[in-house]
Amino acid sequence: MLDRAGCGVAIGHHGELVQGVFEDDGPRLRRALVSLPCRQLRSRATFRANGGDQLRVVPASCAKARRAAELTLASFGQSGTGGDLVIDSNIPVGRGMGSSTADVLASIQAVLDWLETEAASDEVMRIAVKAETACDSTLFKQQAVLFAHRDGIVLEAFRRPLPPFDLISIDTTPEVIVDTLAYRPARYDTREIESFRPLRSLLRAAITKADTRMLGRIASASARINERYLPKPGLAEIETIGRRFDAVGVQVAHSGTVVGLMFDALDPDASRKIEGAAKALRGSGFEPAIFLH
Repeated sequence: MLDRAGCGVAIGHHGELVQGVFEDDGPRLRRALVSLPCRQLRSRATFRANGGDQLRVVPASCAKARRAAELTLASFGQSGTGGDLVIDSNIPVGRGMGSSTADVLASIQAVLDWLETEAASDEVMRIAVKAETACDSTLFKQQAVLFAHRDGIVLEAFRRPLPPFDLISIDTTPEVIVDTLAYRPARYDTREIESFRPLRSLLRAAITKADTRMLGRIASASARINERYLPKPGLAEIETIGRRFDAVGVQVAHSGTVVGLMFDALDPDASRKIEGAAKALRGSGFEPAIFLH
């Protein structure tokens, strides 16, 4: 197996559609989220054994990816297997767009591919959480899930994917890099905790109906709750511009710096609306980027 390489690919995301605390099957509250996948953002990992007992990663800064590869080898192969892990990613770091989770998931998949074995999604997420303490729900490509990102478990599978959104991305503080794991989780008050229960019910209904406008309102509500914990400069102005150009809502990276104006990708007039909103954002001093579904 020394002469073959294993490959893995994982996508990033543009923050979350919703993030908060939600009940599990019992009375326990768990921190959970629904990531907003962004298929234009990708991490690719290649793993090749080198006959030694040390695992090297390039870039060297991808320590979580290396840890994920080591854990995967220990779980499905042989602990202490040495190799070279190479990560190639276009996901911005420190923006809340899932760069580390994508690196970790791609690395796990690359090692599994090299081992010529498969793993259940819960096994993959267990390794991912162990490698980086918390992770996102981007592994689940075929359906939207409410994912307890610090526990590595699915609280609710909605059985349908999110409907397609086009996004205008605004980095509200490009000079700031947020360490997601060092960032202290929000300490929601009682009123906020109570508000997540109806948001979850609305989320379930909106995904079932593929109702982009309802999902936009849910995302906007979650973004506003998050303002007390990690405010996004200019969010109110971004929302105002969004309303002028018929955006369905606004979403944020709850532990990052980006804001997304959401547009229904199936709207035949979406491109005109996005072009107008992007021009207005530039006129207000923002530097928008466009992510098409």
